[in-house]
Amino acid sequence: MLDDRVLRVLARLEAEDAAEREAGLPAGQRARQVEPTTGRFLFALAAAQAGIEVLEIGGSRGYSTIWLAAGARVLGGRVVSLELDPAKCAAWRTNVADAGLEEWTDLVEGDAHATLAATEDVFDLVFLDAEKDDYEALFTLARPLLEPGGLVVADNVLSHAEALGAYSAARQADSALSSVTVPLDRGLELTVVLGPGP
Repeated sequence: MLDDRVLRVLARLEAEDAAEREAGLPAGQRARQVEPTTGRFLFALAAAQAGIEVLEIGGSRGYSTIWLAAGARVLGGRVVSLELDPAKCAAWRTNVADAGLEEWTDLVEGDAHATLAATEDVFDLVFLDAEKDDYEALFTLARPLLEPGGLVVADNVLSHAEALGAYSAARQADSALSSVTVPLDRGLELTVVLGPGP
């Protein structure tokens, strides 16, 4: 649910992100969070399925995690978020706690490649928002963790089309998937797993 506590934290993070962009901070020092409309889209996806298991690859300071977790708690799901940067992990913990969503979230600190290679959990929804050069490898690692019907949402596929055009094309060419580019904000590639991978 989007209660006042959640909305206050989201508004604060949006203001912080805007201030960092206006100050011209390098991308690596910014939150690099999704747009609010993308957040609402993620909330809707997470809220629509009872007991949903969500994997977020690239948690940053927790903005998109909060949208996903607020959706997941509607029907009793949870979010596992992966983040490498220690400073962003500390901010993630503070922000998720301030939003009152600790019960529905877990943060796994460390390199996502190693984390995904070691996990045996199964997820219904994966949100991919990491370094663009890593998308293909991270998708390959995440795909075995999704059963048929599982959904992968990848951000930035239009804003970073040079880097991610091949990612979208590969998903759309795979007969074991159904994938479409959604022109929302920076561009989302929505990929549904239909059957086992190659």
